[in-house]
Amino acid sequence: MNKNFVQKCNTLEDTKELAKKFAGLVCEKGCFVNLFGEIGAGKTAFVRLVAEALCVKEKVTSPSFVILNEYHSASIPVYHFDLYRLENVGISTITEELREYSEGKKITFVEWAEFSQGELPFERIEINVTYDDDDSRIYEFKSIGNKNEYVIEGLK
Repeated sequence: MNKNFVQKCNTLEDTKELAKKFAGLVCEKGCFVNLFGEIGAGKTAFVRLVAEALCVKEKVTSPSFVILNEYHSASIPVYHFDLYRLENVGISTITEELREYSEGKKITFVEWAEFSQGELPFERIEINVTYDDDDSRIYEFKSIGNKNEYVIEGLK
């Protein structure tokens, strides 16, 4: 059964609090996260704030041109993929790698997961980031599978 949670963030401080709460929930077990949203919606910003809450010391940047950024300075490794620039063939070359990054104690973020062509069947959290009329952001969290339902419950 899929569980959902929606939060509107009016300010950067609101988003920081949400990211901190999310980080606190996933820091022990890890989590695989798909991020959806338009360019500039705040996907990378959310990843950066979660990483900050986890005490990642490296500078967190968009992996748009490198496909994957890795951060190992926190108590749990953080991996950040961006599928935007991959073509159909490119996605197929990293499908197994994505599966590997979905297992074990790590946090893996995948931006532009809609380009995965359905190749992400494993249990995960999906976060859709949208703009609201007043330039605030709406974060919609959804648990796919049962493994991460505790995250959605903890955010409520």
